[in-house]
Amino acid sequence: MGPLELLGHPVRLRIVHALRGGRLLTTAELGERIADVSKATLYRHVDLLLDGGILEVAEERRVRGATERRYRLRADRASITPEQAAQVSLEDHRQGFVAAAAVLIAEFNAYLDRQGVDPVRDLVGYRQHAVWLSPDEVLQLIAGMRAAILPILVNEAAPDRARYLLSPILFPVEEPPGDE
Repeated sequence: MGPLELLGHPVRLRIVHALRGGRLLTTAELGERIADVSKATLYRHVDLLLDGGILEVAEERRVRGATERRYRLRADRASITPEQAAQVSLEDHRQGFVAAAAVLIAEFNAYLDRQGVDPVRDLVGYRQHAVWLSPDEVLQLIAGMRAAILPILVNEAAPDRARYLLSPILFPVEEPPGDE
C-alpha cells in the first residue's frame, strides 16, 4: 500500500495527527486520544502504518509480561510529495478530500464531547471566504499561508499549549470566464 492509500483513510490520518510534533505514543495512548475508534480498528490501522513505513517503533519495554511499543511518526513519509500528487486521479482526490473532511468532523465531535469544552474561550473558528484570485494571487496566498504555518509546525507540547487542528482548504469553485 502506497503513501496515498495509507494516508487516505480517516482513522490513519487521525493517528498521524496524534503523533505529529515528535510524540512517542503507545496504542493505548493513541486510543485515549482517538477514543471513538475501537481498539481492534486502532491496532489494525497502526499495523498498516507501521508496515507502510509511516510509523516506526521508537521504544519497546516489557510491561506485565507483554511488550509495550511506543510509536513515532516518520515525518518524511507522512505526506504526499508534489510528484506523487501529480499522479493522483480525480477519484483519488475525491477520496482524499472525503478522508480529510471525515477527520475534521470526527476531531470536532471529539472536541465538543470533552468535559468543560468552551468554543468561545478556545477561539474555535470555521469560517469560509469566497475570494477572487488570479493564478499569481493563488501562489502568493499559498506562500503567505506557508510562511505563517511552517514555523509553528515545530512547536512541541508545553503546559501553556493546546493542540489545535489547522486545515487550510483551497480550491476554485468556478472556472475563470476565459476558460469556457
